[in-house]
Amino acid sequence: MNNHYFKVEIEQKVATVFFNRPEKSNALHKPAWTELKEIFDTLSDTAEVRAIVLAGEGKNFCAGIDLELLMSVSQYQKIECAGRRSEEIRGLVLILQEAVNAIEKCKKPVLAAVHGGCIGGGVDIIAACDMRYCSDDAYFTIKEIDLGMVADSGTLQRLPKLISPGIVSEMAYTGRKVYGKEAKEIGLVNHSLPSRDELMESTHKLATTIASKSPLSIRGTKEVLKYSRDHSVDDSLNYMATWNSAMLLSDDLSEAFKASMEKHAPNFKD
Repeated sequence: MNNHYFKVEIEQKVATVFFNRPEKSNALHKPAWTELKEIFDTLSDTAEVRAIVLAGEGKNFCAGIDLELLMSVSQYQKIECAGRRSEEIRGLVLILQEAVNAIEKCKKPVLAAVHGGCIGGGVDIIAACDMRYCSDDAYFTIKEIDLGMVADSGTLQRLPKLISPGIVSEMAYTGRKVYGKEAKEIGLVNHSLPSRDELMESTHKLATTIASKSPLSIRGTKEVLKYSRDHSVDDSLNYMATWNSAMLLSDDLSEAFKASMEKHAPNFKD
């Protein structure tokens, strides 16, 4: 991948994707949002990648939308037709949403490793990840309220399904910072680690463990978890039965049984 605003490293079946605009606190302008989508679309279909860690270069994880991009919205005021003006703005919002959606739609589990600031659009992004981890000095803020706007790329839709809706409301209405240890207490992250180095080491260790499992089963588990989140228990169980009727009898199942009998680690195909 020929990336300009991100850095991608692949090792031991784990891809590490770094936001790479440290001079901008990893704020994302329009080309960066487009590149983010392209990266996750590509990794989703890259067989040798089984898990993904999303992290940031520099002092912050991600400062969300670049203010230059936000200010550029004023150019739409030059469009005389209100309908066409609204259509253009809607198109821009959809571009940002699709970039975030690509993380959720990615077939591989995505682990966010957050240090420093996770601001505005950064919260949209981590809400679309499968798991979230942070350093104690990390902080999360739904900053859009302080800019006179409503968060529009997934925070208000996904966070209430991850943590208490009351906590989401408090964060969204006030824009206050939630630091690492509190983020762990409210369930926004799985764990908060004392330092960035410990955060990266722990997150990569977990990602490597995931990558050692049956890739077919990991992809299926992610798909079923997403379906179950948005459907009733009865519908989800019916979907699960249909899924396993098609996917249960796989080479991975045979390899897992063989490895168990012979007492060695299974060797799954990509």
